Amino acid sequence: MSHKSSAQIRQEFLDFFKSKQHLPVPSAPVAPKDDPTLLFTNAGMNQFKPIFLGEQSGYKKEGETWQRVVDSQRCIRVSGKHNDLEEVGRDTYHHTLFEMLGNWSFGDYFKREAIRWAWELLVDEWGLEPDRLYATVFGGDEDDGLPVDEESIELWKSETGIEEDHILKFGKKDNFWEMGETGPCGPCSEVHVDLRPDEERSGKPGAELVNMDDPKVMEIWNLVFIQFNRQADGSLEKLPAQHVDTGMGFERMCAVLQQKTSNYDTDLFEPLLNKIGDLAGVIYGNEEQVDIAMRVIADHIRAVSFSIADGVSPGNDGRGYVVRRILRRAIRYGWDRLELKEPFFHKLVPVLAEQFSEVFPVLIQQQEYVVNVIRSEEQSFLNTLGQGIELFEEMTRESDRISGAEAFKLHDTYGFPIDLTQLMARERGVEVDQEGFRQLMQKQKDRARAAGTFTVDQSTQEEWITVVDTEDFEFTGYDELMSEARIKALRPAGDQKALILDRTPFYAESGGQVADTGVISNGDEHLRVLDVQPSPDGHVHIVDKLPENPEGTWEAMVDGERRREIRKHHSATHLVHAALKQVLGDHVAQKGSLVDEHHLRFDFSHFEQITPDELARIEEIVNDRIQENIVRTEEREVPIEEARERGATMLFGEKYGDRVRVISFDPDYSMELCGGTHVDATGEIGYFRFVGESSAAAGVRRIEAKVGKSADHLLRSEHELIGQIRREIGQSEDLVHDIRQLKEDRKSLERELEQLQHQQSLSQLNELFERATELEGDIRLVRGEIPHADMDLLKQLGYEALEKAGESTVTILGARDEEEGKVYVAAAVSRDLISERNLKAGDLVGRIGQLLGGGGGGQPNLATAGGRKPEKLNEVLDRLPSIITEVLNQS
Repeated sequence: MSHKSSAQIRQEFLDFFKSKQHLPVPSAPVAPKDDPTLLFTNAGMNQFKPIFLGEQSGYKKEGETWQRVVDSQRCIRVSGKHNDLEEVGRDTYHHTLFEMLGNWSFGDYFKREAIRWAWELLVDEWGLEPDRLYATVFGGDEDDGLPVDEESIELWKSETGIEEDHILKFGKKDNFWEMGETGPCGPCSEVHVDLRPDEERSGKPGAELVNMDDPKVMEIWNLVFIQFNRQADGSLEKLPAQHVDTGMGFERMCAVLQQKTSNYDTDLFEPLLNKIGDLAGVIYGNEEQVDIAMRVIADHIRAVSFSIADGVSPGNDGRGYVVRRILRRAIRYGWDRLELKEPFFHKLVPVLAEQFSEVFPVLIQQQEYVVNVIRSEEQSFLNTLGQGIELFEEMTRESDRISGAEAFKLHDTYGFPIDLTQLMARERGVEVDQEGFRQLMQKQKDRARAAGTFTVDQSTQEEWITVVDTEDFEFTGYDELMSEARIKALRPAGDQKALILDRTPFYAESGGQVADTGVISNGDEHLRVLDVQPSPDGHVHIVDKLPENPEGTWEAMVDGERRREIRKHHSATHLVHAALKQVLGDHVAQKGSLVDEHHLRFDFSHFEQITPDELARIEEIVNDRIQENIVRTEEREVPIEEARERGATMLFGEKYGDRVRVISFDPDYSMELCGGTHVDATGEIGYFRFVGESSAAAGVRRIEAKVGKSADHLLRSEHELIGQIRREIGQSEDLVHDIRQLKEDRKSLERELEQLQHQQSLSQLNELFERATELEGDIRLVRGEIPHADMDLLKQLGYEALEKAGESTVTILGARDEEEGKVYVAAAVSRDLISERNLKAGDLVGRIGQLLGGGGGGQPNLATAGGRKPEKLNEVLDRLPSIITEVLNQS
């Protein structure tokens, strides 16, 4: 058996089945586009599910239908029934992302050909030894009423010549394949290989180790014979046709053919492990805990990178949250085991992209974007990771259980996904109160939902009084600002008096646009409309008072001036959405918005802060479109499929009806599905001006802007502000120069103040030296608090102490920040104590940091610590002699 590269192995698999009249097809994305039942593509068959269900007759390409295909599908298994995450890194053959080589028959050949060709490829083409191979078959299941798969047993004998004792029967758990709780399924026949040395094999038959999680006796290929569809009630329904779905674990096959005992020793992972080793200054294979960390990181970069390239960025929900969990798991291993304290994970993407450029070009095509997303997410998590680990250490120091509240704090404050907390807890032998955590998470979601949504309570019919018994309702606000109407019902009880009209021009709050306000009048009575909310029976108008007599005809009049400013901002939102895509890229997708008469707010997916140059370019594009005075095109009742085919922008996850409203400002520039109100032409918007850019969440940016009268007021106020500055500074030809000079003068004064503070601190240090304590063993201890110092100043004084001290001197300096609830410590140890007594500053601050509710570290001669218990500083300073003695005894 000759050594083959992974690229050769993959290509030989594809070519073998191509010779058997199979069509090679590309991998589907790891995020299924049109299958809400799947979080990720977890098997090669996912993209062919419509064929197995009889919805398609076969695989269609260029007008031709194929019944046989072959592919290499990238898959992710990190949740639900197929979840390999916990094994990744701890063993050498499980992965979050893996390739599944597969050959497929859609109602064409069945068990005989699948078994014969599997043997032909493995034995005749790739040279595996027949006596090392085992075939497992389905042993039947009484609950499902299924018998033993005798057909497969006979075919293994007749088509391959395999020894009878190498054909093994297993139950439903191992040899009945199901994609999920429902869907296509059927019995399967697995091929296992025994990689043990001959002496081990002679002592114990491989048959006893099949399906026993022995890394040297493992499954390499699963031949699935899809015959049934699992129903929601658990029953099995026969499919219209029988299909073959095979899945070969590519990473495992590479290890077998390259004669490696670990998937990570193959050329699939070697480039990544080498890069990780370079970044961390370590070598793979020297130390088990380091090796586990390197394996986790090498595996996780694959899953994270391909997920992002396929459209799933780290986030707080669904697929995005899974990607975030995987990424943060890898970052934590790098921090904890490899001492990688700065962003490093994104540096692996180019290695991976180049490696897969031929087979999966999607990654190298989006390399820059993927790198930027990962780097942004890394930096965000690293900002809190160290503090979170310190808190975790404190939580578990004197307890064998993490409470639900503690787990929630790690999640909510420090960004620790619950499974990361569980992983760290398992390493410590500590339990986690998962139920308590779940309850707190649910409360948080409930609070967010309650705070973020205005709801009209119509839960009890008695609150509403019917005036006109009709189900008619019409919204007229797209076409007019005043409508004649009748009052259908009114609600006199509660804090909010409300009524429902049979016709209304008032826009109800939805889609990020605020509700209209105005007046409902019959000439004698005038009701102020304060808010409008949608309901199944019509728009609910919140009013300042109820009419004395609700009968008759009323005029509903929208505040026209306010509506004009609202629609200017809404139309500007469409223009800026298109401009964002143009400047930043097609990955930009709306994540939320707010439109009122004063400003617009728009949240969207993006991996990093928008630069001033990019903001300027976006602002320029929007204002150019405003100047062009593009006429709005509005189309109502457009079939949803037609709108989709025309490329109209739709919100991901939004539920639309069969017919939609399409708003366009030049279909080649902006075309969106929208129910809001808009200007007739872009010139009405006037002028667009950004007023803010910030982070709304990880991977989500927020821009805020003003148009129309609000933009005019902003420009006028800015002009007035510049005038005030000129009057304060004095008339100047160069206002910017004068402001810079003022800043420089201020910096100069601050430096002088800093120098004075440093001199004062040096004086305090001298006083501490004069009051030094002599300890047993001829050690001089200099200790004390330096008021108002921060960590940088303490460290600087530590260096001063080393120069001043001479021999056999330990200096411990402390400072506290009562407002922030923090305490700082610096320790300096003279070189003779390090070399002769093995007394190190890092050991001292480690002990001191624990007592102060934190931790620390540094060099043998100078180290620092921080904590959250400033009230304990004096107590710790008093205990220093015994602490030094303890450290000396241990060393």
